[in-house]
Amino acid sequence: MQRYFIPEEDWKDDKILIKGDDQHHITRVMRLNVSDQIICVHPSSYVAICKITNINESYVEAMIEQDLHEDKELPVSITIAQGLPKGEKLDFVLQKGTELGAAAFIPFQADRSVVKWDHKKFSKKKQRFTKIIKEASEQSHRNKQPMITSFMTLPELIEESKRYDKKIFPYEEEAKGSDHQLFGDVVNGIKKGDKVLVCIGPEGGFSQKEVDMLKENDFLPVRLGPRILRTETAALYVLASVSYHFEELRCT
Repeated sequence: MQRYFIPEEDWKDDKILIKGDDQHHITRVMRLNVSDQIICVHPSSYVAICKITNINESYVEAMIEQDLHEDKELPVSITIAQGLPKGEKLDFVLQKGTELGAAAFIPFQADRSVVKWDHKKFSKKKQRFTKIIKEASEQSHRNKQPMITSFMTLPELIEESKRYDKKIFPYEEEAKGSDHQLFGDVVNGIKKGDKVLVCIGPEGGFSQKEVDMLKENDFLPVRLGPRILRTETAALYVLASVSYHFEELRCT
């Protein structure tokens, strides 16, 4: 059954109005008809099976039929702070990170980021990023759409990090020696409900200046296994590991 995230203002008691791209998807792509069922998700994470009651050129109207008491969210809130990568790698991180349960994304300008953004450039891209996250949230049956903030500098990210319970950054030097901080040990120390910030460097990794700044502000360097991962792989490794630890290993 197709799932749609509907803005709060389009919920009217037990009636829901579906507009814009979602209206087009229902009528032109899925070719649904009156009496067909869909799943609608409120920004508060309320989820319901709804029956289509009216279709026209401006909107689709649906009625709530059944509450779905489900929770598909990670029991740990993980924010991925991604050093700006080249090309479409950020699109990939947003899509797959959403599927794997990320709560939020913070793009940041790292010393070794090849691409250079300003707020005007980011504003032009944000609509596409939001669409990628929305579609991935629907596909993976999330209860919430992850948030993407405006892009930040590292000092701004460090200020933002004060809101988190745990802060880590994968660091390739941790994977090279015998004396290293295992990511598994960090995960064992995370509790349900914790807010975790994971800071990931761009293709060239972190500069020494950035490493020093992160350590000075209570970010813990960790290794993600003995191999060196690409920037777009690191976030997925973290999210998949946390999902396994909290949702599969502890599910019994």
